[in-house]
Amino acid sequence: EIDPNDETPEGEKPPLPFSETLRTEDAMQFPIVGSIALFSLYCALKFFDKETVNFILSAYFGLMGCVAVAGVLSPLISSTPCGTFKKRMFAKEIIIPHKLPAFIGGESPWDLSLDFTLGGFVAFLLSAGVTGLYLYKKHWTMNNILGICFCIKGVEKFSLGTYKIGAILLIGLFFYDIFWVFGTEVMVTVAKSIDGPIKILFPRTLTPDLITGKIELSLLGLGDIVIPGFFLAILLRFDAHNAKVPYFPNDIHYPFPKPYFHTTLFGYFMGMVTTMFIMIKFGAAQPALLYLVPACLGSSLLVAVVRGEVKELFAYSEEVEEEEEGEGVEVKEETKKDK
Repeated sequence: EIDPNDETPEGEKPPLPFSETLRTEDAMQFPIVGSIALFSLYCALKFFDKETVNFILSAYFGLMGCVAVAGVLSPLISSTPCGTFKKRMFAKEIIIPHKLPAFIGGESPWDLSLDFTLGGFVAFLLSAGVTGLYLYKKHWTMNNILGICFCIKGVEKFSLGTYKIGAILLIGLFFYDIFWVFGTEVMVTVAKSIDGPIKILFPRTLTPDLITGKIELSLLGLGDIVIPGFFLAILLRFDAHNAKVPYFPNDIHYPFPKPYFHTTLFGYFMGMVTTMFIMIKFGAAQPALLYLVPACLGSSLLVAVVRGEVKELFAYSEEVEEEEEGEGVEVKEETKKDK
């Protein structure tokens, strides 16, 4: 939310972070699209050479990982007291129009503009080093650095738009996770076979196996972090909306009460503890969303009921501008008809 009393010149205001908002249709289709992608990977691993598939995926994740790590490090380096890192080194506007269908090539034109600061350049060098070390060693710590950066950038770039869309997405993926983990071998096979930062790895023991020479690892899929992360992010913004925080992207340390965020974060933590306990108790892979979805939805709804804000929670939307624009178009069309 923008502070109406903010007198900072327009050119000196920090840019609002760009995020793509999910629609209700996107949330409903997400489990279907995810199932197609998951089963495609399973078929690729089953019918093609596993090493070749992993080589292709490693190259892709290496490139994307380098971009993700640089994107996370650049603001940290640029925010240091030394103003040198904010100095612009290179800027080039690159706009490429295309005639591809939108579902293949996205919107035209492609904006490939480059804008490098010294901090961004240093971040790119560090990210290239981390990615190169990961590709060379494939150590679980490097895997986790890339995976965590993927999660941070994912939560930053996407917004659920409304609480209802978040609930639809979580409920759909609740059944998706149960089916692919308990109903088939697909999810577990893909997770164990793909040698890439699509999961966070945890050592179960520090003693290497006598036969393989490797330590035993447990894994957590990035989806079990990112999807609840989307949900927690919109609850945090709802807390900020309730507290009437002025232009909160300008000061990320602005203090305000966060009852929905803190309660749901605790619910997420307890859901994760339950997942780990059941997994260790029964010695079998568990669909984490089976426990995380009820924990996140239940805890957020509990806060809304206790505070008497159920209606406000379901009415909260981050799509106000689009709705207003749509109303404006309708008014214009009606005006034209009257003429």
